[in-house]
Amino acid sequence: MVRETRHSSGAPWRNFYGRFKGKSLKPSQQRYLDEDLAALSPGAVDWDVNPERQPLDLEARFGDRPVWLEIGFGGGEHLVHQAASNPDVGIIGAEPYINGVAMLLGKIRAAGVDNLAVHPGDARDLFDVLPPASIARAFLLYPDPWPKKRHHRRRFVTPEHLEPLARVMAPGAILRVATDIPDYVRQTLEEVPRAGFDWLAERPDDWRSPWGDWISTRYEQKALREGRVPHYLTFRRQG
Repeated sequence: MVRETRHSSGAPWRNFYGRFKGKSLKPSQQRYLDEDLAALSPGAVDWDVNPERQPLDLEARFGDRPVWLEIGFGGGEHLVHQAASNPDVGIIGAEPYINGVAMLLGKIRAAGVDNLAVHPGDARDLFDVLPPASIARAFLLYPDPWPKKRHHRRRFVTPEHLEPLARVMAPGAILRVATDIPDYVRQTLEEVPRAGFDWLAERPDDWRSPWGDWISTRYEQKALREGRVPHYLTFRRQG
């Protein structure tokens, strides 16, 4: 028996191993989702509203601003920081964990930034509809490490994710990866160059020191408390 590889909507069958929702949302967080999320959509991403997978109209959303992407923004602190620091850039955040999305929406209200779009779902669905070479910078910050060896195929730094990411990134675009897991560093340095990126490090400080515009996230603070060492890896899309 062959397992069906697509949903009834036409969407490809993609295993997802993370969490979609945690503890109950606060009333204020539910209100943010109800009142703010739809207006922050980057466009028609879901298969049921865009079955033909028409590319997103990023110019309609952001004008002529370059577009950045954060994959798995957690609680959103870095995403909002970058949006506030770079008002001449449009930034899309993708995050399937709805509690994190609600946290981000609260931060967006507090900061008053208007150059953000939010996809509350799997980044792979977003890759399906982003135009080729449309992303000028991407961030992958403290992704789920999946520490057990048999789970390494679930990590983001695998061809399943990196090949479509490379397709939507412009030649010369920058990819930043932060992780505190040594084996994740190893896999990143093996797989990301294979996907068409050059590692830009020339000296140890290039991966030991955070980027100049970095804001430490709650995940990084937890890593530091537990004695793990962050690595800051910078790549450039070839071409």
